Amino acid sequence: MNLNHLMKGIVRRLVIKLGILLHELEPSIAKATLPDFANKPNNLVIDRPRRIINSKHVHVGDDVYLGPGSMITAIESYPDKGLHPPENLVVNSYTPNILIGNRVNSTGSLIIAALNKIEIGDDVIFASNVFISDGQHGNQDIGLAYKYQPMQKLSPIAIGRGCWVGQNVLILSGVTIGEMSIIGANSLVTKDLPPRCIAFGNPARIVKLWDENKNSWRDVKADD
Repeated sequence: MNLNHLMKGIVRRLVIKLGILLHELEPSIAKATLPDFANKPNNLVIDRPRRIINSKHVHVGDDVYLGPGSMITAIESYPDKGLHPPENLVVNSYTPNILIGNRVNSTGSLIIAALNKIEIGDDVIFASNVFISDGQHGNQDIGLAYKYQPMQKLSPIAIGRGCWVGQNVLILSGVTIGEMSIIGANSLVTKDLPPRCIAFGNPARIVKLWDENKNSWRDVKADD
């Protein structure tokens, strides 16, 4: 065995051991590098990679787990300098508020963008790639790139206790989802949904409601 081959073997073993060590340390690193929030939650885990902007406007409950790729942003002004807006463009200010309840779980890639208020109740579970925003990009000036236009349709969002939000769901401004409801995968939620319903589609529509008398789900016809 020549020296070069021996060194390659040693380096390979060291890299493997370092990778294992970093993997074991990752939960501690993720916890130690969390920003300060509006409160001091217990047992909070937000896996890396992640992006959290203006955490002082974010209140998080206890025993929350958000998987990797999540972005939580409380937008204080728009457009911000990161977008490189034209000179003399009006910058609007906002007072955002994000409230995440106790025992909320997300598989990963949860995006929450608030200019107004977004409230998530206790025990809500999100599948991957869920997008929640209480405002939308403006489109009133066809000569100005949309990313620079004032945000519009600002209205609070509320997701009730115990809801289950499926893969690739978008929840837009002004929506209230009642407690214990289920939103099917790939749905676009543009209107309020009552408690204890199952809804899906683009736009999402109710397909089942919980029948308290029969203690079971009942189908909802399109013309109901």
